[in-house]
Amino acid sequence: MNREKPKAIFCWSGGKDSAYCLHKVLSEKQFDVKYLLTTLNETFKRVSMHGVREAMLDAQVASIGIPSLKVWTSEGTYDEYEKKMEATLLKAKAEGIEYVIFGDIFLEDLRTYRENNLAKVGMKAVFPLWKMDTTYLILDFLHKGFKTITCCVNDGYLGKDWVGKEIDSLFIEQLPPNVDPCGENGEFHTYCYDGPLFKTKINFESGEKVYKPLEVKADTTCSLPAKTTTKGFWYFDIVPN
Repeated sequence: MNREKPKAIFCWSGGKDSAYCLHKVLSEKQFDVKYLLTTLNETFKRVSMHGVREAMLDAQVASIGIPSLKVWTSEGTYDEYEKKMEATLLKAKAEGIEYVIFGDIFLEDLRTYRENNLAKVGMKAVFPLWKMDTTYLILDFLHKGFKTITCCVNDGYLGKDWVGKEIDSLFIEQLPPNVDPCGENGEFHTYCYDGPLFKTKINFESGEKVYKPLEVKADTTCSLPAKTTTKGFWYFDIVPN
């Protein structure tokens, strides 16, 4: 007799770690992934922290074939984020969804934050990539045929020239020694546009590079190190084609 797989939401940022993790989850067939959950800024209609347009998120969702679940924020505070996320998760729980899957790799404080928030609504967190070697992960990501570019870089680690770059073996080789190969400390964020997860490649045009000074707001995708020298972020505008 076939046992029904537990229902889950996947926390989707649109970047390489999300793509690699979701591909792993779907390949292992341990969960029935019902939604791709993404936080967006209501004012700018862009994915939080990554700065990617909603249209580019929608293109990924359409190519993957799993419905999107969007959480909209406007104030950018932790309080607002947590209240809106809780309301969204409670609706999902009413549909019989018990688990939320994350692509986090080694940030202990972020894992604890996620687990504590989910416990409040009686749901559980799953971390399929937890404690995996980040050099192995990025090389295996490329080996599997995924394609991704940087959409946001932290100026405490990388300069303007690093944003909008394709991640390949040369990119990894040229990273400064203090930068994690997967950008797990928030050094850079990416947009994944092709690979085994997608039914079709996502086409786009290159837009402008924009610098934004640091604003301390609710950030659900990374944690800045305690001794960061970050003054702001460079963003690369990925334009629908």
